[in-house]
Order: sequence, then structure tokens, then C-alpha cells
Amino acid sequence: MTDQPSDITQVEPETAFADLEVDAPRVGIIMGSKSDMPEMEKAGEVLAQAGVSFEIRVMSAHRDPDVVADYCRNARMRGLRVIIAGAGLSAALPGVAAAHTDLPVIGVPLSSRLSAAGGLDAILSVVQMPPGVPVASVGLDNPKNAGHLAVRILGA
Repeated sequence: MTDQPSDITQVEPETAFADLEVDAPRVGIIMGSKSDMPEMEKAGEVLAQAGVSFEIRVMSAHRDPDVVADYCRNARMRGLRVIIAGAGLSAALPGVAAAHTDLPVIGVPLSSRLSAAGGLDAILSVVQMPPGVPVASVGLDNPKNAGHLAVRILGA
């Protein structure tokens, strides 16, 4: 056999799919409990009004740590550009999410009947992150502002 040039051109996967129109969600909204859904859906309403596609999921940093880690590690590859994470009480979800992604994470501290000092426990858990694990935070029970902040981040 002789070596003949091939008519097949090798293309990097990123280049091959660069022009492909994909309707992938840009924002992931995650929360620690199904009971948080009515509140966290308010972030989705803001995103929908702005024409930003999103997905919404329930996953607990305490009960499903591997699910949270996998979701956040693969978020960028799936097209997400921002993660909004809502949680109450110890509110570990935003910090755990930020530990497993380089995407911006917006924490939404949530209050509940079990909250200490009216939700202060969740607020402090979201804003007190160790160096190198940044989490932006909005006010207590304010997922609408998280939606607005995500829209601004995407527009930057």
C-alpha cells in the first residue's frame, strides 16, 4: 500500500459544533428541598421574562452530595453559565456548588419554620465562604433578585 493523502479533514469537536444552535439552558436553579420549589420558581419567572432559558432541580448538599458535585462539575459542558442555589438552615448548597464549578454561583438564603433567628442561620451560611470559593448572595427569601443578577451576569 502507498501512503495517499486522505480526503477526510480532522476537525476539533469545539469547532465542529461552534455554529450549532442549541437550546441549552443558560442558568441552573437548584434547591435543597422540594418545599423550596414555590419560592425558587420566582427566579425562573424573572429569567423567563428576560428570555433566558433555565432548568430547575432539587438536590441536597447533605442527602445527595454526589448528585450536587456531578451536576456542578458538568454544568459548563452542558451550556450553563450561572447557577442559582437556594437553601435554608445550614444552607450548604451554594457553597458546595461553588466548590465544584468555576461558574458564578448565586446563593439564595431561605427561611423556614425551623430557621434560627428568622433565617439568620441561612444568611450567614451563604455569605461566609472560605477563600477561593466565592458565592454571590441575595437577600433572605429573594430569589427574584438572584434571577435579576443572573441576567446581568449573562449580559456582562
